[in-house]
Amino acid sequence: MSEVASIAATLFRHVPHGKRVLVAIAGAPGAGKSTLAAALAEALDAGGHSAAAVPMDGFHYDDAVLDRLGLRARKGAPETFDFAGLESLLQRLKRGDADIAIPLFDRSIELSRAAAAVVPAGTKFVLVEGNYLLLDETPWVKLRPLFDFAIFLDVPREELERRLLQRWVEHGRADGPAWVQSNDMPNVDRVLTKRLSANLVVQAMVSDAA
Repeated sequence: MSEVASIAATLFRHVPHGKRVLVAIAGAPGAGKSTLAAALAEALDAGGHSAAAVPMDGFHYDDAVLDRLGLRARKGAPETFDFAGLESLLQRLKRGDADIAIPLFDRSIELSRAAAAVVPAGTKFVLVEGNYLLLDETPWVKLRPLFDFAIFLDVPREELERRLLQRWVEHGRADGPAWVQSNDMPNVDRVLTKRLSANLVVQAMVSDAA
């Protein structure tokens, strides 16, 4: 059985049945959250259980907002996200009583697109992925009770740094190495040192850096 299939089987065994299941997939930048969410959604769908992946990156503040807040140099840190908007969306997703539009972050333009996808009301598993879903800081700690099941991707710090450097090379960002050291790695350390408990910790070495 593959690792993804094993995680899917764990969800079947340990989550409540007969209602929507909200799953957190958390981890540091570069841990592979988006890859796992997509693969797990595919595995659940193949097993006859509808699933949708919802990234928290859709709640990035716009660069213009970050400029006004003086936070442009910290883009991607917890304080550069619309926490209240994310919390509200998760509460709506938890109820699962209607089709719900979600925002998605478009890395090609470094902007979030509102209502870029829809989670249908009948979706059984909603897989929410993001850096700070298990962050042990106020106000982020309010999110943990919303999730029926939480997964944390545990990747060695050195591997995360390698992936993040590679990410910015691929995106053609000339200041990539400086950005990784001044911004990405402080965010990595924040996630690794301040996290709430997860139902499942995956020693992840998946190839994606998301």
